[in-house]
Amino acid sequence: MIVEKAIQSDIDKLVDMRIAYLREDNGHLDASDEKEIMTRLPDYFKTHLNDDLFCFIVRHNDDIIACAFLLVIIKPMSSAFINGKTGTVFNVYTKPYYRHQGYGKMLVGELIEEAKRLELSTVELKSTDAGYSLYKSTGFEDDHSKYHLMKWKNQSL
Repeated sequence: MIVEKAIQSDIDKLVDMRIAYLREDNGHLDASDEKEIMTRLPDYFKTHLNDDLFCFIVRHNDDIIACAFLLVIIKPMSSAFINGKTGTVFNVYTKPYYRHQGYGKMLVGELIEEAKRLELSTVELKSTDAGYSLYKSTGFEDDHSKYHLMKWKNQSL
C-alpha cells in the first residue's frame, strides 16, 4: 500500500471516493444532487488540488482505497489563528473492505504533517461517533467554545 498526495490524474477516482463518502454519510444521495456533484466536482479538483486542497490517498495497485482531504483557508488573523492560516479536514473515507487496518490513522497523520509544513495555526473537523476515537488518537481535541456552530443555507439552490 502506498500513501501519497493525489495528483491531477487521480481526479476521476477522487470524485468516486467523494460520492461514496457522501452516500454513506447521508444514508443516500439524491440522484439530481449526485449528477450535479459529478458534473462540477472534476473542475473543482482541477482548480484546487494541491493548491488549497490537499487530498491524501492510500493506493492499492491502481485503486484508491482510502482518502482524506485538507482544505486550507486563509482568514484575517486573530489570536485563535495567529497567522490566519487554518485547515479543515473532511472526506476521511476508507472503502468498506479495507476498514480497521489503520489507513484512516495514516492519512490523518499525513494531513497533520502537511498542516505543519504549511504552518497552519489550527485544523478543525466535524467528527461522527465512528471517527471520534481516530481523531482523538491523532491529537484532535474537543473544541469547547463560547460560540455556537451555525450555518445558513441558500434555499434557492
